Amino acid sequence: MSDILNYIEEHPQETKRLIGLNYTELENLIKNAEILHNEKQVLLENKKVRLIEKGGGRQPILSTKEQVILTLVYLRHLMTFQVIGIQFGVSESTANSTFHYWLPLLRDLLPSK
Repeated sequence: MSDILNYIEEHPQETKRLIGLNYTELENLIKNAEILHNEKQVLLENKKVRLIEKGGGRQPILSTKEQVILTLVYLRHLMTFQVIGIQFGVSESTANSTFHYWLPLLRDLLPSK
């Protein structure tokens, strides 16, 4: 688990300062993002031509919750992907691809201001 996620869970009152949403909004967003993510994965799974069994291959390093928080932290603070990767314990390219995967999904869930 990342240090930022640990900090948010220990200090929920600081969530707004870190990512721009309060803790209850974050929980609702993560719940809805997981549902949308699962729906997208089912659609992708139906289109696949399987060479290996389901469940095979490399497992994601970050949980869905951590991936959503990584995206929100980037949007809030606009740090480089290298710094975000260091904070979440992943490579720069993993941070970049995680952000670009979740951005359109979160765009569907969050209203624009």
